[in-house]
Amino acid sequence: MNLYVTGNTIKQLREQKKMTQAELADKIDVSSKTISKWETAKGLPDISLLEPLSAALGVSVMELMKGDAVINQNRSANLLRSKLYVCPICGNVIHTLGDTVISCCGLSLPALEAEAPDEHHDIQIEPVEDEHFITVHHPMTKSHYISFLAYVTSEKFQMIKLYPEGNAECRFRLRGRGYLYCYCNRHGLMVKQIR
Repeated sequence: MNLYVTGNTIKQLREQKKMTQAELADKIDVSSKTISKWETAKGLPDISLLEPLSAALGVSVMELMKGDAVINQNRSANLLRSKLYVCPICGNVIHTLGDTVISCCGLSLPALEAEAPDEHHDIQIEPVEDEHFITVHHPMTKSHYISFLAYVTSEKFQMIKLYPEGNAECRFRLRGRGYLYCYCNRHGLMVKQIR
C-alpha cells in the first residue's frame, strides 16, 4: 500500500479539533502514549483503528490516509463550482457540487481540469427548434472516443453519456450563461463557455 496515515496528519487534525492527545485517546480507546507514538512516527495505528480514528478527527478514512482533509466551501450549492471525476479503469463518471474525496476501483480520483478545446475537439453548436444541437467532430472508436457531453449553469447540470462507435452529438437547451463540457478518453476534459 502506497498510502498510510502519518503522525503529522494525526497531530494536525487533532490540533484543528482543539483536542489533547488524552482526549483523542479516550475517543478511540487507546492510551495517550499511543497517540504520542503515532504523532512522533514511533508507531502506526492498527488498520482496525483507522475508522474510529477518522471519525474522532472528523474526516473520512481516505482523507486521513491521504493526509489531506477536504473542506467543501460550496455552501450555496452553485453548480458552476461542479467537479467532474472519471475512473480510468471502469469509466465511471462522478459529479460533485464542490471539493470532495472520491475513489473508484480502489483509486483515489483527482478532479478533472478542463482545457479549451483544440482543433481536434472543436465543439459545434447549432440552434434547432427550442434546443441546440451539439456536435464534436471526433473519432468514435473503441479506443478513442468522446465519453460524455455536459452543460452546466448556476442552477442546472445536464449530462449525456456517449459510447464508442456512436456519434459525438446531443441536444441541450442552452439557457443563459454556462459551460459546455466534452470529455475525450485520451485527451481529457474540454470546456467552452456559453454566454
